[in-house]
Amino acid sequence: MEAKIQAKIYDQKGVSAGAVFLPAKVFAAKWRSDLVHQVVEGMRSNKRAGTADTKDRGEVRGGGRKPWKQKGTGRARHGSSRSPIWVGGGVTHGPLAEKNYKRKISKKMRAQALFSVLSRKLKDGEIIFIDSLVMSGISTKNGVEVIKNLAKAIGAKNITTAKKPKMLMALYERNVKTEKSFRNISALEIVFLKNLNPLDVLNYQYLLIENPVESVKFLESRG
Repeated sequence: MEAKIQAKIYDQKGVSAGAVFLPAKVFAAKWRSDLVHQVVEGMRSNKRAGTADTKDRGEVRGGGRKPWKQKGTGRARHGSSRSPIWVGGGVTHGPLAEKNYKRKISKKMRAQALFSVLSRKLKDGEIIFIDSLVMSGISTKNGVEVIKNLAKAIGAKNITTAKKPKMLMALYERNVKTEKSFRNISALEIVFLKNLNPLDVLNYQYLLIENPVESVKFLESRG
């Protein structure tokens, strides 16, 4: 039988609301830097638009006529003003739009990389489990209060005052009131648990997971 890890669950006031048992394959996986690097770089590459494009000497306008005669001018010989060494000439070895940056990442590789990152985050005390983020109404003020309570509970500082996002909030399911209450907090970035990936998790110091019992079941099913 697989070993289980116990983690504390908090409520919106930052008070303990029980515990959740975490599967070892998801939250106690071995740190595999090579796999994580391969998956993260592949995801970054897949995000590239690939629209950068330059023209070589055969594509730029003009330059059909020889600038000056071959000999007798005292100047170096040139055959075209569109040569790469001329201002306004073509570009040598520049980026081309037809280059394909896409990389194939298997589901198994993506899942194992995510498990490795989640395990490291849990070990470093940077994953927070909250029973629910359902809000009674749309209120950024209440959203900030929830984050402050959680930050105080885990001993984290400057989460709500950070200029750059420090916390990734993983919602189990869509909730308009919750999304609108937290979306204007600069310290946060909201994603849905089904879209959680190692690149997003690594970009933030803290990971906040809502509805941990169901969320953990979903994460385990990905492996």
